[in-house]
Amino acid sequence: MSMYRNTIWFLNGIHHYTRSGYEAASKDFQPQDLDVSVVGRSFMITGANSGIGRAAAMAIAKKGGTVHMVCRNKDKADEARLDIVDKSGNTEVYVHIVDMSETSEVWEFAEAFKKQYPSLNVLINNAGCMVNKREENSQGLEKNFATNTLGVYVLTQTLIPLLQKSRDPRVITVSSGGMLVQKLRDDDLQSEKGDFDGVMVYAQNKRQQVVLTQQWAKENTVIHFSVMHPGWTDTAAVSTSMPQFHQMMGERLRSVEQGADTVVWLALSRAAARTRSGQFFQDRQPVPAHLPLAWTHSSDKEIQSFLTHLETLARAVRRGKFKTSKS
Repeated sequence: MSMYRNTIWFLNGIHHYTRSGYEAASKDFQPQDLDVSVVGRSFMITGANSGIGRAAAMAIAKKGGTVHMVCRNKDKADEARLDIVDKSGNTEVYVHIVDMSETSEVWEFAEAFKKQYPSLNVLINNAGCMVNKREENSQGLEKNFATNTLGVYVLTQTLIPLLQKSRDPRVITVSSGGMLVQKLRDDDLQSEKGDFDGVMVYAQNKRQQVVLTQQWAKENTVIHFSVMHPGWTDTAAVSTSMPQFHQMMGERLRSVEQGADTVVWLALSRAAARTRSGQFFQDRQPVPAHLPLAWTHSSDKEIQSFLTHLETLARAVRRGKFKTSKS
């Protein structure tokens, strides 16, 4: 990360990503945008038992939507479901236990879901992780990449046919403003080269999510794709993965409801559906996916190389022939 990008990004964050940034932006929100009922529409949310995912699940359930909570921990998921059902009065809330870091498990779940359910209107890719020491999943894939990028790719790609058959289909991916300091790297997807920095690996994964969203929007015009930054939000994940940052920011961090607001807006509102597919959002507005004058743009060749590496890994997982790649 260059000093320029670091400084510009942090100053921008203090102004826009904090609680006060949300409060300022929300003055321009249109309250009627979320004055909707989504009874009969189905929503899948990964990482839905805590933080932003849980807040989004709660908001959608209160509007009458059928919610599929994709979670890793059954006890926490069941507790979250009971709370959502109790507070929303909506019993159409279902729990699916899936570890998003285990790519074969993600694929098996998505294939089974397609066979069991006739439609899916909205997919919200929210689950993520920031592991600060390099770890691998059971298939030898670096865990941050497996969860944040490959898991999102496999889940979304597998469910696209089901989404295409559904009315007003949407895919929303929860990224991070941290991706603004990263240029797409197509030559080291599993962070095998050089020193391992979990924060920068996470930011790289989030840049990858933006690139994927832009590509999906080009290839699947029936579906509305978007990717968003929730702002600096007070979640257990931030507290655990970035304790110094969490302590430094303190009360300036957004609440989980504020962090989830744009997710909910993108998932529910008619206004969101009228925006151009493939954009990066912050506080209900499309914003640039690159800092001014930053050298984070990628060539078509680099993007294609990244996509090819990703699909090669995904196919290997689907065929049960995965071998750790040096890509």
